[in-house]
Amino acid sequence: MNETILKQSSLERTFETHWIQLGGPEFYSEFRFHPERKWRFDFAWRKQKVAVEVQGGTWLQGRHTRGAGYAADCEKLNTATLMGWRVFTLTSDMLKNDPAGALCPIIQFIRDNEVW
Repeated sequence: MNETILKQSSLERTFETHWIQLGGPEFYSEFRFHPERKWRFDFAWRKQKVAVEVQGGTWLQGRHTRGAGYAADCEKLNTATLMGWRVFTLTSDMLKNDPAGALCPIIQFIRDNEVW
């Protein structure tokens, strides 16, 4: 499943644990999707062009909720959309409070869009 040895956050490990428990399809972690920029998705399904980004620190003024970090995330996600990617964004609360409710629709979406 993991294609890279980059250090995973505890939130990414939480996602991975729930994903496997729910029977989600195999994924690439820290998948570099852009040919020139160093942008990576936390989790990706290449054939379906689906990705998941897990956002930590949403209540602690983390990188993703402050001005420059948020602007950089917008640029990354908008570029991904223009490249045909569909990106789901999850918060730590979503994974903590209702992991099945957050992940099962994504699992179903990926399965419904399998490319043979």
